Amino acid sequence: MTQKVLIVDDSKLARMAVTKALNSLRPDWTRIEASSADEALALIKQAAPDIVLIDFNMPGKDGLTLAGEIRQLAPQISLAVISANHQLEVIERARATGAAFLPKPLTEKSLGDFLNAATQ
Repeated sequence: MTQKVLIVDDSKLARMAVTKALNSLRPDWTRIEASSADEALALIKQAAPDIVLIDFNMPGKDGLTLAGEIRQLAPQISLAVISANHQLEVIERARATGAAFLPKPLTEKSLGDFLNAATQ
């Protein structure tokens, strides 16, 4: 089944890297992008994505705060927080919001494992 994936990262380069991995793993899926938490929340309402991949470290609202807001707004969405910060506190906070934690640098394997779990 085709899914719609929202990629949220303030870095265009990071969004391109995630898009490249998604294109390799699920070329038929729709990808949309947001460069900020506010833009992501607007797209959640407009585009109704099935899966959201969120960078942890963004200006303004961080990815964990955004994940919590998305969970309140659309609890059915599968969420993953992506971060180079592998501290246990960050991982536990991500999981507390119901989001998976994916370490940076993001690999196709870790993304693929998450996508498989999210679509079952």
